[in-house]
Amino acid sequence: MSISRTLAGLTAAATAALATFAAVAAVAPAAQADTGSAWGPYHAPRHTAKAWGTLSAVGEDHAVLPTAHHVKITGKVYDNTRGSACGWAVFRITYRKGNNLPFRHHSVRDCSYRTPKHFSFKYSHVYQVELKVCSEFKTAKPSLNCLYAGTWKTLYLSK
Repeated sequence: MSISRTLAGLTAAATAALATFAAVAAVAPAAQADTGSAWGPYHAPRHTAKAWGTLSAVGEDHAVLPTAHHVKITGKVYDNTRGSACGWAVFRITYRKGNNLPFRHHSVRDCSYRTPKHFSFKYSHVYQVELKVCSEFKTAKPSLNCLYAGTWKTLYLSK
């Protein structure tokens, strides 16, 4: 009788351990696959423009330089002025190229008063994503003042 109780106890313990292992194995890939988060709202000075959205980073790789395989950024930018100004959401994307970390700007402009412009874009091998929100006259690109004055808000930094 004590042997059958011992075998029954061992069988129950083994079954519980396998169930726990299967549950952890099923959850772990999903947790590593995507680190998504909401950002914003961030405002331009005097609240003349604002931007907010979500950022999703997939497949972080820490072999050489820590980067995410893909980063997808979605959101809205608002122009809160009635005049000739436009709202800008300017992103600075730092990415891996070989063993270097150069950056590029991705800008989204909205010139329609309080009607948001939706945006969505994706980059590969991303190390860092930063944002600046500006309000300026309607131009093809954001001004140097928008790009280089003030501070950038960090939305994503690979760890």
